[in-house]
Amino acid sequence: MGRPLPLLPLCASVSLLGGLTFGYELAVISGALLPLQLDFGLSCLEQEFLVGSLLLGALFASLVGGFLIDHYGRKQAILGSNLVLLAGSLSLGLASSLAWLVLGRSAAGFAISLSSMACCIYVSELVGPPQRGVLVSLYEAGITVGILLSYALNYVLASSPRGWRHMFGWAAVPVLLQSLSLLYLPAGTDQAATPKDLIPLQGGEASKLGLRRPRYSFLDLFRARDNMRGRTTVGLGLVLFQQLTGQPNVLCYASTIFHSVGFHRGSSAVLASVGLGTVKVVATLIAMGLVDRAGRRVLLLSGCTLMALSVSGMGLASFAMPMDAGPSCLAMPNATRLSGLSGDSSLPRDLSLPSLPTTRESQGDPVLSTSEKAKPRPGAGDLTVPLLPALSTTSPVPLPAPEHALLHWAALVCMMVFVSAFSFGFGPVTWLVLSEIYPAEIRGRAFAFCNSFNWAANLFISLSFLDLLGTIGLSWTFLLYGLTAVLGLGFVYLFVPETKGQSLAEIDQQFQRRWFAVSFGHKQGPAGVQYSRIEVSMAS
Repeated sequence: MGRPLPLLPLCASVSLLGGLTFGYELAVISGALLPLQLDFGLSCLEQEFLVGSLLLGALFASLVGGFLIDHYGRKQAILGSNLVLLAGSLSLGLASSLAWLVLGRSAAGFAISLSSMACCIYVSELVGPPQRGVLVSLYEAGITVGILLSYALNYVLASSPRGWRHMFGWAAVPVLLQSLSLLYLPAGTDQAATPKDLIPLQGGEASKLGLRRPRYSFLDLFRARDNMRGRTTVGLGLVLFQQLTGQPNVLCYASTIFHSVGFHRGSSAVLASVGLGTVKVVATLIAMGLVDRAGRRVLLLSGCTLMALSVSGMGLASFAMPMDAGPSCLAMPNATRLSGLSGDSSLPRDLSLPSLPTTRESQGDPVLSTSEKAKPRPGAGDLTVPLLPALSTTSPVPLPAPEHALLHWAALVCMMVFVSAFSFGFGPVTWLVLSEIYPAEIRGRAFAFCNSFNWAANLFISLSFLDLLGTIGLSWTFLLYGLTAVLGLGFVYLFVPETKGQSLAEIDQQFQRRWFAVSFGHKQGPAGVQYSRIEVSMAS
């Protein structure tokens, strides 16, 4: 008669609390870095190393986490990552030197990266098709809520003595609550019921699935067997386009755009972080309501379209209005970014806000000073949610002339649309699709492999952002991101399948019979692959 009633709320709590922990750990450094700089006398290079240590730990987890997930199981991987995160939080809270801080942040990065992969896979396997999209997308919503929560706690604890120790310590609360929820959940899906649920009929011959479970090696991801190469193409394409559309770097200018329409000094930074964070939460909640109704492809296609239009609009608007390039490392030591992790996360899971170059204005036009470029400080995470600075000392931007006021407001609207489009498209859907398209026997390793490219692309985009600005300028950089979004739109249309309302077994069977997913979108008829559902007795 189905699964026990508590299963869905427990799965929801695991997904939400996992995302909340992820987002909190990503964003908490934005408020803690300034007091850390004062207490430990950190130089710019040391700040970069501290922030980047989270990325290094997360990247390492993406390389080895897949084997841990497939070998020890999803539930055990989440519990193990929680133990590592608790140890990392303890190291951070009691740290007396930079070495202990780096060790704690590296442990936290490893833990949240491993947990993000295991959570998405675990929840997708436990629940049925009607709830899978909502519950996996709930992880992305949790990331954004965690970021906003970290900003609130950073504000409350900013004036407390050694408040940064408490900032790091509060991460233990959602970790303990998630571990408690996991104790009441099964280790995995019923291995006997899954194969019996579906019998594929091909060429008039019925082959019973599950008599012998296939085994896959890591190299099978690049082979034609069961169309694994096509699945890997879909997975890598999604995570790469999630990063190459430039969402984290575009948001570097959020505070400047808010300032340009009349919100000055500290209020622009507050609106850029809290205001856009709220927009992301609302857009992610909308995605949760639509992902199992409208479908994955619809959200991705509409999200890519809106991202291309909005970031191109920002690029065109910036041709006609001066924009400050942002603060330097010394001016704003807490300018950090995750992420996308969902994956950004998005993502994503998700999701490295660089320190932007200082500027010198000549006749009202900002000019990048190559001698004053500050190195980017990558953070880590779902690679989908940017960590905007909690405190900002962005140099003043001249008030807009009346004839430019409309352009400034247009840029603000485009920014809001861009953030929303990412948050109901690439943000949550990338990680949902990755948790669905691979066979269970290799799902952990495949997810981790794609996730490692997500982290690597995030690092590459961050490191190249300043050089790109110096070479082609801000406006053309935005337009380049718009072109990338158009290419992403074409990729989604051609290769990404529609998986709503299908069991994991059905998705697997469709991929096995198609070279690419282009032919089994929402218009696919029954002529391609035929299925016969059978009833499975609970007694069996």
